[in-house]
Amino acid sequence: MNEKRQRLAQAIRNAEFIIAPGVYDGISARLADRLGFSAMYMTGYGTVASHLGLPDAGLASYTDMVGRVGQIASGTNTPLIADADTGYGGLLNVARTVRGYESAGACGIQIEDQVSPKKCGHTLGREVIPVADMVLKVRVACDARESADTLIIARTDARTHLGLDEAIARGTAYAEAGADLVFVESPESHDEIRQIAAALARKTKLFMNVVQEGRTPEMPADELKALGFAVAIYPGAAHKVAAAAIDASFRYLKDKKTLIDSPTPVWEDMHTLMGFPDVWAFDKQWADEDAAE
Repeated sequence: MNEKRQRLAQAIRNAEFIIAPGVYDGISARLADRLGFSAMYMTGYGTVASHLGLPDAGLASYTDMVGRVGQIASGTNTPLIADADTGYGGLLNVARTVRGYESAGACGIQIEDQVSPKKCGHTLGREVIPVADMVLKVRVACDARESADTLIIARTDARTHLGLDEAIARGTAYAEAGADLVFVESPESHDEIRQIAAALARKTKLFMNVVQEGRTPEMPADELKALGFAVAIYPGAAHKVAAAAIDASFRYLKDKKTLIDSPTPVWEDMHTLMGFPDVWAFDKQWADEDAAE
C-alpha cells in the first residue's frame, strides 16, 4: 500500500492531471482497476447507497465506511482516494478516521467542513462549521497520518449557502493549514470554476467534483487541467449507470417473464473479472497433486 501511496503523491507533485472514476463496491473497483487509471475515488453517495440502501445524509458511520475502504483497497492496485465526510465527529474522531482510513489502504482522505449530520454535496440545506474549527480539523488530519504521502483533501461546502467568495476564502485557509488539495464543492457555472482556479491554483492543488446532473455544469477534463486543477473525480460514473442498467433489466423481466432478447447488455467477462480462472487453476493444481500421491 505504501507503493500506491507514493505513486499517487508523486503524480500530484509532478503536476500530472488525474481523472478518478467513482467506485463503490468490489465490482466497480475491479473494473476501474483493470483500466489503468492513476487513481479511483470511493464515492460516499454510491458507497452508502450500495452498502446500506440509504441516502448520503450522515447516516453511515465511520465503521461502515472504513470497512468499505479496506475491501476496495485490498483488492485493487490503483491508488484509492476515499470520502471521509466530516471525519465523523470532532478532532479526536478526525484523528481516528485518518489513521483508520490510512491503515485500511486509503491513499487520499477527503474531509469536509459541513456540520453534522452532513448532507450530500450538490443538495440544498448544507451548513458549514466555523472556519477556525475546520482549520483545526485539517491540522489534526495532517498530524494524524502515518505517511507524509497520504494526501489530505479539504473540502468546503460553503458555496451553496454562503457564496463563492466565502468558499474561496475557506479554501485559502485550509491550504494554509496544510491540506494537500483543496476541494471547493458545487460551483454553479463555468465562470465560477475559473474564478476558483484563478484564486487558488497558485496556492494549492485543486480538486474538482464532476457530477452529471448536479449543480455544477460539466467542464471537459482538458479545460480543468488547463485552468490548473490537479484531480477531477467522477463519482457517479459507476453507480448511476449501473442502477439504470439493473432497472432496465428488472423491468424487462417483470414485463416479459424472461430475459431472452433483453436489450440490456450482459457483461460477458464476469468470471475473469472476479478471478475465477485463478480459482480453477488452483483447483487443478491441487487435484493434480492429490492424484500424484
